[in-house]
Amino acid sequence: MGTQRSMVSVSSLLKLFVFFSVHVRAQRTTTTTTTTTTEFTFRGFSGNQSEIQMEGAAMIKPNGLLRLTDRKSNVTGTAFYHKPVRLLETSTRSSTNVMVRSFSTSFVFVIIPSSPSNKGFGFTFTLSPTPYRPNAGSAGYLGVLNKENDKDPRNHVFAVEFDTVQGSRDDNTDRIGNDIGLNYNSRTSDIQEPVVYYNNDDPNKKEDFQLESGNPIQALLEYDGPSQTLNVTVYPARLGFKPTKPLISRPVPKLSQIVQEEMYVGFTAATGRDQSSAHYVMGWSFSSGGDRPIADMLDLSELPHAPPNTAKKRGYNPQVIALIVALSGVTVILLALLFFFSKYKKRLQQGEILEDWEINHPHRLRYKDLYAATDGFKESRIIGTGGFGTVFRGDVSSSPSNQIAVKKITPNSMQGVREFIAEIESLGRLRHKNLVNLQGWCKHKNDLLLIYDYIPNGSLDSLLYSKPRRSGEVLSWNVRFQIAKGIASGLLYLHEEWEQIVIHRDVKPSNVLIESDMNPRLGDFGLARLYERGSQSNTTVVVGTIGYMAPELARNGKSSSASDVFAFGVLLLEIISGRRPTDSGTFFLADWVMELHASDEILRAVDPRLGSGYDDGEAKLALVIGLHCCHQRPASRPSMRTVLRYMNGDEDVPEIDDNWGYSDSSSRSEFGSKFEGYVSSDRASSSVASLSVTRISSTSVMSGR
Repeated sequence: MGTQRSMVSVSSLLKLFVFFSVHVRAQRTTTTTTTTTTEFTFRGFSGNQSEIQMEGAAMIKPNGLLRLTDRKSNVTGTAFYHKPVRLLETSTRSSTNVMVRSFSTSFVFVIIPSSPSNKGFGFTFTLSPTPYRPNAGSAGYLGVLNKENDKDPRNHVFAVEFDTVQGSRDDNTDRIGNDIGLNYNSRTSDIQEPVVYYNNDDPNKKEDFQLESGNPIQALLEYDGPSQTLNVTVYPARLGFKPTKPLISRPVPKLSQIVQEEMYVGFTAATGRDQSSAHYVMGWSFSSGGDRPIADMLDLSELPHAPPNTAKKRGYNPQVIALIVALSGVTVILLALLFFFSKYKKRLQQGEILEDWEINHPHRLRYKDLYAATDGFKESRIIGTGGFGTVFRGDVSSSPSNQIAVKKITPNSMQGVREFIAEIESLGRLRHKNLVNLQGWCKHKNDLLLIYDYIPNGSLDSLLYSKPRRSGEVLSWNVRFQIAKGIASGLLYLHEEWEQIVIHRDVKPSNVLIESDMNPRLGDFGLARLYERGSQSNTTVVVGTIGYMAPELARNGKSSSASDVFAFGVLLLEIISGRRPTDSGTFFLADWVMELHASDEILRAVDPRLGSGYDDGEAKLALVIGLHCCHQRPASRPSMRTVLRYMNGDEDVPEIDDNWGYSDSSSRSEFGSKFEGYVSSDRASSSVASLSVTRISSTSVMSGR
């Protein structure tokens, strides 16, 4: 720090060290011909009243704590170091330029609110031209400025604000609460950051905490004069170490317009009319001048004990609260009983009793509204018929976008009732752009109804077969490929992305509905099953549709996500080839495509109606993916997530292994024999504009649920 100090003997340095260790406060002010260095450290403030100039509610407590305010309403308190600090010096780059000198300060503070719900307003570390703030306002002005001089450039005040009240500003500029702000001649913060500290183990991880916790909090301000950068770090003092990354690290060139040659450093605090907290400073160190002034770090064990957190708990007498709670509870119970009794009575009068599944799935629609929407379920409103119900188009309003599809379950059909409940339990809670949206349900006497979004283009089955026969219009290659990817996305959601695992168990073209923009929606969840993640299916009942059923179902009857993948593979081959998966038993689509692949003629499987209007690479990719999905071994089939990655080009499709094995005639014969007596010949699925209701009868196999 100077020539004389560098010549001090070793014994003198040892004595000086002992002096600093014994005293709770150390101050050094040295002066040379070129610079003035100010350094001081207060580890508690006992015996230092003469060195801290206090105004308002500020005082030094007998235990050494510097209290800025108590918890009274509308009070202010200021405490400044009694000597001014020189903060301007001539720049080394130019003798005509002056700059703000580097400085550093560290302090530990505690804020204790009046009560958990009544706290405010905060305090500041301030650079001021005077060691007091005359006529400073309370509340949001924090004892620094007032209404008349706010934003006046003649203030020459810079404050780092520790704000504890959300939305405390009349002009709504400071709205965060529990934040740190930088204020230039104004109560409004130019820069404002919520209070957090960065974890040293993970520098990008933020840990938040409350300024008004009643616990000691350490703050460190470091200003670098040459770069005009201010770093502000705030963290719970219990950590015992400084985070390596500051909360605020910003250039503050405006500071040079604020600072005068000599400034006073200190604290201000304030409370409001209805919000108040006590503000304490436990210790404070400061250093300015020199190349890199570093204020002494404050060890919590060397400071006075933090004040007790005696936030007053305001409220009613506990006995009064208990009485209010008891009366409220009795009232709620009586009202609930009255509500359920009236509902039960109404159900009895209508001949309906609520069952468990009705209570758990509340999306119930009124029968009279559905009756009106379908014109009394007129035959002219029928858009599809299946084994267990009829589908009607309904008009909720005159707008085409408000049309619905109402599936009316066939009365006295046990399987129809099972499907009705299964659809409500599964599809009722699923939401995905590639799944049919179940709007609700209705149970009226013997009528069971399911209500869906109306989908005008009908089923994929009709677009692949019926429509081309009637009008000659054939689905383009791009539409087919996008439909296949959409179905894959819907199955991925069912298998992996919803809260439970959903196995559809009946993936086929008649259960895929196509919207006006050709977006596919997988529907008909009457056979679906839900499983908790980590559990396995215990169902051994064989259900599905011949041609789409995985070979393992003939052996153990256990459906899985792999059996859905198999059905998707067959469906994918069907979309590309335009051929059904099987006929009377002599043709199997997957076998045929595999034979073409083995002879390196796989593109012959592409629907000939497309002519040359398809992408060779995409067609070959889709056919090979379909064969992978149709692998005889479930473990060798890809997941739906992998299928989508293949189709999107995010992952290369592997070669088909030699054990693909589907063409094994003995396996095929075994598969067929398992269903003898359960299956009749296939018939054409009806085209349904809203959803497919063609179910397990002649086209599907079902031996139970």
